[in-house]
Amino acid sequence: MKLATLKDESRDGRLVCVSRDLERFTPAGAIAGTLQAALDDWPRCAPALHDLYDRLSLGAIAGQPFDQSACASPLPRAYQWADGSAYVNHVELVRRARGAELPESFWSDPLMYQGGSDSFLGPRDDIVMADEAWGIDFEAEIAVVTGDVPMGIGADDAHNHIRLIMLVNDVSLRGLIPAELAKGFGFFQAKPSSAFSPVAVTPDELGEAWRDGKVHLPLLSTLNGKPFGKPNAGIDMTFDFASLIAHAAKTRPLTAGTIIGSGTVSNKDPSGSPGRPVAQGGKGYSCIAEIRMIETISDGEPRTSFMKFGDTVRIEMNDPEGQSIFGSIEQKIARQPGA
Repeated sequence: MKLATLKDESRDGRLVCVSRDLERFTPAGAIAGTLQAALDDWPRCAPALHDLYDRLSLGAIAGQPFDQSACASPLPRAYQWADGSAYVNHVELVRRARGAELPESFWSDPLMYQGGSDSFLGPRDDIVMADEAWGIDFEAEIAVVTGDVPMGIGADDAHNHIRLIMLVNDVSLRGLIPAELAKGFGFFQAKPSSAFSPVAVTPDELGEAWRDGKVHLPLLSTLNGKPFGKPNAGIDMTFDFASLIAHAAKTRPLTAGTIIGSGTVSNKDPSGSPGRPVAQGGKGYSCIAEIRMIETISDGEPRTSFMKFGDTVRIEMNDPEGQSIFGSIEQKIARQPGA
């Protein structure tokens, strides 16, 4: 099924079911007023929501026109947002660009940081910043939403706790990252509010594309209307979502509504070399930082600039028939008033 949250006067919006083709929606308030409420009572709510979704998609319910620009992120705020770095190719490029070796442990122990989850951007909201010099970047990712996860769960069981799948724009301020990491205490200012796709879907919606805890489809991104990336999210993913959930739950239980991100989706070139731009026949990139790293490795310095005021990014994923699965994240960089 496909679920969305429409903006209203409340912080958490109102839950709706969306038809498979993303054309229509119907309110789900009689089952659960918000997505968090549905996740808190999933054994009761999920079957009723599935039934409502099936009737809407089959035309038994007329529904109303679905406007993606009216959506908040499916969870406008969450109890927890933990972002991993499952694509070690991306991490390796980061380190190579600064002349550092990749520790062997990175292939067996995933990186993960705890992001701010109190206020997510809507999928069509502007990214408001005060200064272009902060190095504004997008990061196209996939995320899962969990049910309650017990502490110490193993990866073999963790997949049973995945409730929903979404796309992410994990906004990063590259110019602020070095100073924050140098303090040895992780990200804070460098990771402002993220945005998620208009629609969250249950894993069965992906059919054969969802297997081994991975989404085996290209993740599409454009920058100012030009193709920027189309890496396959099921390729070069060193840690699947079950492994990421198990990692996050090693020393704590996870509450229903926890969001676990994949990190920047990144593919190597079939030759084994770093990925090539889409314009050169490659799969491209899911963030600007990655092409800058490759430019630094090959040419000694980056040529591609980070995002400027007025720039736009679009992130989407289509099924094999070309139909959008999650709707699209479409955001513009805007100047903070008074800055």
